[in-house]
Amino acid sequence: MHDIDVTKENSAVQGHLSKQDEERAIYSVLLEGNPVAFHKASLDDAYATRIDPNCETAKAHAKHLVESHDFLLQSTLDNASYNKLHSFTHIINGFSIHATHSQARRLKKSPGVKLVEKDRGAKLMTTYTPEFLGLPRGIWAQEGGDRNAGEGVVMGFVDSGINPYHPSFAYDPMHPFTSNLSHFSGACETGPNFPASSCNGKILSARFFSAGAQAVAALNASVDFLSPFDADGHGSHVASTAAGNAGVPVVVNGFFYGRASGMAPRARIAVYKAIYPSVGTMADIIAAIDQAVLDGVDILTLSVGPDQPPEDTVTFLSVYDISLLFARKAGVFVVQATGNKGPQPSTIVSFSPWALGVAACSTDRKYPGSLLLGNGQILSGVGFSGPSFGNGSILHKLVLAKDAVKANGTFPRTPQYIEECQHPEALDPEIVLGSVVICTFSAGFYNGASTLAAIVGTSKALGMMGFILAANPKYGDFIAEPIPFSVSGIMIPSVADAQIISKYYEGQTKRDSRGTVTEFGGTAAIGEGRIASFTVRAPTVSRFSSRGPDIIDINNNPADVLKPDILAPGHQIWAAWSPVSALEPMLAGNNFALLSGTSMATPHVGGIAALIKQHNPLWTPSMIASAISTTSTKYDNLGEPIMAEGYKINSLYPSTPFDYGAGMVNPDLAIDPGLILLSGFEDYISFLCSLPNIDPAIITAVTGEFCQYPLAHPSFLNLPSVTLSALTGYFSVRRTVKNVANSPETYLVSVLPPNGTTVNLYPTWFTIFPQGTQDLEIQFSVNQVRDSFSFGEVVLTGNLNHIVRITLSVLPVSV
Repeated sequence: MHDIDVTKENSAVQGHLSKQDEERAIYSVLLEGNPVAFHKASLDDAYATRIDPNCETAKAHAKHLVESHDFLLQSTLDNASYNKLHSFTHIINGFSIHATHSQARRLKKSPGVKLVEKDRGAKLMTTYTPEFLGLPRGIWAQEGGDRNAGEGVVMGFVDSGINPYHPSFAYDPMHPFTSNLSHFSGACETGPNFPASSCNGKILSARFFSAGAQAVAALNASVDFLSPFDADGHGSHVASTAAGNAGVPVVVNGFFYGRASGMAPRARIAVYKAIYPSVGTMADIIAAIDQAVLDGVDILTLSVGPDQPPEDTVTFLSVYDISLLFARKAGVFVVQATGNKGPQPSTIVSFSPWALGVAACSTDRKYPGSLLLGNGQILSGVGFSGPSFGNGSILHKLVLAKDAVKANGTFPRTPQYIEECQHPEALDPEIVLGSVVICTFSAGFYNGASTLAAIVGTSKALGMMGFILAANPKYGDFIAEPIPFSVSGIMIPSVADAQIISKYYEGQTKRDSRGTVTEFGGTAAIGEGRIASFTVRAPTVSRFSSRGPDIIDINNNPADVLKPDILAPGHQIWAAWSPVSALEPMLAGNNFALLSGTSMATPHVGGIAALIKQHNPLWTPSMIASAISTTSTKYDNLGEPIMAEGYKINSLYPSTPFDYGAGMVNPDLAIDPGLILLSGFEDYISFLCSLPNIDPAIITAVTGEFCQYPLAHPSFLNLPSVTLSALTGYFSVRRTVKNVANSPETYLVSVLPPNGTTVNLYPTWFTIFPQGTQDLEIQFSVNQVRDSFSFGEVVLTGNLNHIVRITLSVLPVSV
C-alpha cells in the first residue's frame, strides 16, 4: 500500500477547479414564469392564438420579465463581473449571459432558475429544383402561377443575413403585394450596407443579433457587419431558395446558367441575422428565434444550428429545442437542417418531433466535365469552367507541377509549393505558360490548408491554359463538388483515373539521368464543363447528409422518433449569393453560387410549407408536417427505391428511412393529403414525460408544465411514422387520422411489415367523413430477433385517390 500526499493532491484539484471556475463562456438560462406569448393577460381575447406585441399588456409583461432578469443577476452576481447578452421574453422566459463557470453554477442554484446551459456555438449548415419538384405544373398552377405562389405568407430566416441588392429580393412596383399581413409586426434595422430602403416590401423586415458573437470573438469590421447585411452569402442563398423572385437570370463569369426561382416566389421575407463570418453562437440564434415568433412569421427556416448534441441533457431538452417547441406552440412551422456529417449513422442534429428535419439529395441535373488526352483517351471529372481553348478539342502541352518547379527558388519544399500549385513563384513561367498543368491533391488539401482558389490564382498569374487537380494514391479518392472556375480547370477525384493520366504523362515525357524533364511530349485539353445534362438517376441521398437514427443523448441511445423527417434537393443548388463572399474567396464578386448541404435542402421544404399554408391557411404546423411526410415518395425517377451515396466515390446502396425520413417531398400531393395526423403542444409534453428514465421534475423545470398525462411509451406520440428502438414480444401502437378533404372517403389499410416482425392492423378498412377522425391500431409481434433496424410502412388507400403512408422503423430485440 502506497502513501498518498493528500495535501498536494487536494491543492492540485483546487488549482484545477479555480482555473475552470474562472473560464468565461456564454450560458443560456431558462426561468420560471410564462413568457409574453403564453401570458394569458397579454392575449386580446380568450380565443386568440397570437398576441399583439404592441398591446400595452404585452409590453408591460415583457418589461416586467426583463426587470426580473436584471434583478436576479444583480442579486446573485457581483456587478460588472458578467455581461448579460439577451433577454428572452416572448416564447421562453430567460436570458443569455457571458460569465464564468463559477457564476453559472451560482445561477443554477438560484430560486426560479430552471436550466443553465453552456453555449455550444453555431454553424451554417435554384434554377432547376422547381422543375424537378413539379411546381410549375402543380401547386404554382393551382395558386395562379409563379406570380402568386406564396402570396400572404411570411417566411422567417435565422441565418447570416441577406444581400438586399440582389434581384431575387427586388420589389416589382408593377406587381404589388395584395395580401393583408396584419399578423406580422417586424422592423427594419439598418447599419453598414443596409440602408432603410433595403426593406422594400419583398424583404418585409430585417434584424440582427450580435451580443453573443461580440462576447466571444473580436469581430472583423470589414466582414462582420453589425447590420442585417449578408457578408457570407449563405443566408441569401437560403432565402432565395425558399422565397426568391421567379425567373431571375443566373449569370456567373459571363455564362448564362438558366433562371432561378424560389419555391414560394411571392412569399415575403423576414431576416434575422445571427451568424457572422467570424463566429456564431446559440445565444444569438435563440434570441433571433424568440424575436421572429414575436414578429409573427408563419414559417421559420433554420439552416443553422448546433454542430453536436448537448453534453449534459436529453437532446429534446436543450434550450434551443425547447425554444423550437414553444415556437411550434405559438403556431409557427419550424423546418430545420439535419446536418452534414453523413454517411455516418446517428449524426443528425435535428432531434425533436416538433421541428421538421430535412435531409439532402441530388436532382437529375449534372455538370459533366471531361479531359481529353493526346492518345485519344477521355476521362470524366468535375469541371465547372469553359474549355481550355475553342471547343476543348485543341491539345496543349501537359506539364506535371513537380516538373515545373524552379530549381534554385528560395521557398519551402512543401507540397503546397512543389505539387499543389498554391504559389506561382514556385513554378517556372516559361514551362507552364500556355500549358495544361497537373496539380496533385496532397498534404495541403488533405489538411485543409490548400485551396482551389489558390490554384486558380496561380493559373491566372502564369498564363496557364488550364489546370487539373488530380487524386493522389497516398491519400485516396477525394470528394469534388463543382465550383465555377474563372479559368479552365477540372478535378479528377478518382485515383484510378489519376493513374491513367500519370501513365500517359510519363510515357510521353523524356528525362535525363537525374530525372529532370528534357522534353514534354504529352498533350491534353479540358472540355466544356458548364453545360448541364439531365439524365442522372435521382434522387439519391447525398453522401454528406446526416443520418438517423435519432438519439436521446450524447451517448447515441436511440429515440423512438424518426429522423430525418423528409428528403429534399440539397446537392448542387443554384441560388443567390453575396459578392463579398467572406468565407469563400473563389465565389467573391459573384451574385449566384452552386452549393450543396442540408442548408440547401431545408429552404426547399420551408418554401413548400409556405405554399401549403397559402392553400390551407387554417392548417396548424403539425398538419403541414403530416401532409409533407405522408405524401412523400420512396422511389426515384427510374421507379426504383431511392438509393444513397456511401463512403466511396460513385458508390450507392439501398437507402432507408434513416437516410431519407418519410421519403422525397412531393409538393403536389402535400396540399391535398386526404388524411393528416395531429399532435399539439400538450402531446409533446406527454411525449417528454414518457421518455425512458426521465425525471418528471426536469420536464416541469424546463417547460413549466406538469407530467399529468404521460404517454405509456414515447412511440405513442401521434406522428406520421412509428419508430420502435427496442421491440420485445408483442406491442401495440395507436395512430389517429383526420379527414381534411371535402368529401367522405373509404380507405383500405395495408401493411408492408418490417423484417423480423408480424404486423396486424385494426380496422382493415373504414369510411371517414370530412373533419372526422379514425383510430388505427398497429400491432407488432417479433418473429425474429435482429441486430439492426428494419423498415416497412402502413398504406391507407382511399377510393378518391388519396394515398397516406406511415413509415415503420423497428429494431426487434426479443421474441
